[in-house]
Amino acid sequence: MSASDKNAQKILVVDDEEHIRRILKFQLERNGYKVICAENGKEGLHSAQKILPDLIILDLMMPLMDGLEVCARLKEEFQTSKIPIIMLTAKSEMHDKILGLKNGANDYLIKPYSNDELLLRVNNVLDWGQKQKDANPLTGFSGNKAIKSKLEELIENSESFAFLYVDIDNFKAYNDYYGYQKGDETILFLSDIIKEAVNSTGDKRDFIGHIGGDDFVVITSMDSAERVARRIIDEFDIGSVMLMNEEDISRGYLEIRNRMGEISKVPLMSLTIALVANERGRLKHFAHVSDIASELKKFGKEMDGSVLVRERRKRSVGKKEVKS
Repeated sequence: MSASDKNAQKILVVDDEEHIRRILKFQLERNGYKVICAENGKEGLHSAQKILPDLIILDLMMPLMDGLEVCARLKEEFQTSKIPIIMLTAKSEMHDKILGLKNGANDYLIKPYSNDELLLRVNNVLDWGQKQKDANPLTGFSGNKAIKSKLEELIENSESFAFLYVDIDNFKAYNDYYGYQKGDETILFLSDIIKEAVNSTGDKRDFIGHIGGDDFVVITSMDSAERVARRIIDEFDIGSVMLMNEEDISRGYLEIRNRMGEISKVPLMSLTIALVANERGRLKHFAHVSDIASELKKFGKEMDGSVLVRERRKRSVGKKEVKS
């Protein structure tokens, strides 16, 4: 984590012992964090609600309100429920650790502790918290910040990779026609397919991201890209019929009525996957990847059925090759 990242992160220290608060504040501020202190549980709860810190270091045994109650009340409120918590205690008994974890603590720090252990645990929990904030709430996949960060890292290191942009065709019409609940089921169905395809035909280092709605990305190796994409398409084409009514399937389209009462025929759902290849570090910025993927996706959506589209006028629709 860079110093600039740390400077933006606030840590609330809640402990009734002044020398502990002073030591923690000194150690954390020396490493670039902004530190706010509270001397008891009630003050700590109020401060957390007011400033919404990135992390809380919370003492277990305190007057007025102990750490367990503070932790439980923070997790009950929507605004504070996602703030990660490190429980600080002089007790090392397993019972106390379990109680803290049951009440929502993310980690434990036992007094006395070393400075290295403190910083390691703080850094790990903050990293976890940032990933949780960015994760898509429906699928749990990494969101836009993590996608951008991953691409920037690969491009900066001049690594070869393949970027797959996965998008459901006619999803808005399907969502309006069947309702948002069926729409969410479809997104979860596709997320499971993508995960299975990456696990079975990709590489353990592959990355899956969820931009939002029905838009997903997979970052994989050049060797695995087409296998992963074809697996996703094949499984989606086979399984998506289970998400639609037999009448619509047999008809081959959805009948959508507009505000004027006119009926339009909308094709059934299919997939467009745009494949952007970064060979020998030719791409110099993550926006370049996005621009190429958007152009390829637009081209693919002009075709019927599920399609895999890649650059160099090489195309692939179902089992066939297509040029872009």
